[in-house]
Amino acid sequence: MQIRADQLHGHLQRGLRPLYTVYGDEPLLVQEACDAIRAAARVAGHTERAVHTVAGAHFDWSGLLGAAQALSLFAERRLIEIHIPGGKPGKDGSEALQRYCERLGEDVVTLVVLPRLDKATQSSGWFSALDAVGLVVRVEPVERKALPQWIAQRLAAQAQRVQAGEAGQRTLAFFADRVEGNLLAAHQEIQKLGLLYPPGELSFEQVEAAVLNVARYDVFKLSEAVLAGQTPRVLRMLEGLEAEGEAPVLVHWTLAEDIRTLKRLHDAVAAGKPLAMALREQRVWGVKEKLCERAVPRLAAWQVAGLLEAAQCCDGIVKGLKHPDWPLDAWAALRRLALMVVEALQFGPAEPAASHRRLALVA
Repeated sequence: MQIRADQLHGHLQRGLRPLYTVYGDEPLLVQEACDAIRAAARVAGHTERAVHTVAGAHFDWSGLLGAAQALSLFAERRLIEIHIPGGKPGKDGSEALQRYCERLGEDVVTLVVLPRLDKATQSSGWFSALDAVGLVVRVEPVERKALPQWIAQRLAAQAQRVQAGEAGQRTLAFFADRVEGNLLAAHQEIQKLGLLYPPGELSFEQVEAAVLNVARYDVFKLSEAVLAGQTPRVLRMLEGLEAEGEAPVLVHWTLAEDIRTLKRLHDAVAAGKPLAMALREQRVWGVKEKLCERAVPRLAAWQVAGLLEAAQCCDGIVKGLKHPDWPLDAWAALRRLALMVVEALQFGPAEPAASHRRLALVA
């Protein structure tokens, strides 16, 4: 049975399961979920804890199976943790985990900790065995649009809140901009506010003075922001990626791949194929699927062709070539390319001449 991390507390209150699997790539939320399971296990008398970390291909799975079946010398009940940082236990590990699930003891609670898993791994025999006998906790990242509400909830947990109405929303948006992509640091900044100020209402000035700019960006989130048409966020992320020393070639590859995907989808739809089928064929899933569903109908063929040509020009710039109509600086060229995509999605299939006038302003 799979649940979200925010549902775990209610399940723990109804009693312990013999096995828990926690998976995801958000360290703070994974740690909090594991801590909640450990605390519940201690309350239930599982006071002895053993941790096994699967590192490399030479892990002793037989030793783990033996330890799970052995009687404890120091405590009646135990908590056994199995950490698999790579997310794949291998052939021997797959077989061992399935055998482990068949031999769960009454006096042992097992916690398996994994990174984010793809669909193929979630369909594997060993993961299905974990799911069948225990509770699987899915830790999902906090997306940018949900971050202000997440911050507000964390502030409320320490008896603090922002102002009501538009002023409070502005404060939360400012806070989210400062900590985007760095949830652990966001948690620390919230705790800092709890130390600096008493319970009650926080002003924008207090938050502005206390919260550091600890945002961290990645090129894949940039891609989503571009497809969503979020101009201020796109510019902020490009500035952050440049400051963090990200390779311009990687940023360009991400933007260009999105443009190529839009071109393939647009061509498929123009040929009479349903957009949903084209998305599946191009393996566009999740957040990007929804963004592309909105984006493709807004683009004309000449716009997609123009974006593809622009991506080609930008490719030369980031690799050290010059173009008479493009900036010499790689990051300036990337900003121009990203804004061209944003503009095309915002204005839709306008007349080519009008669009060229706007793109001249962007450049």
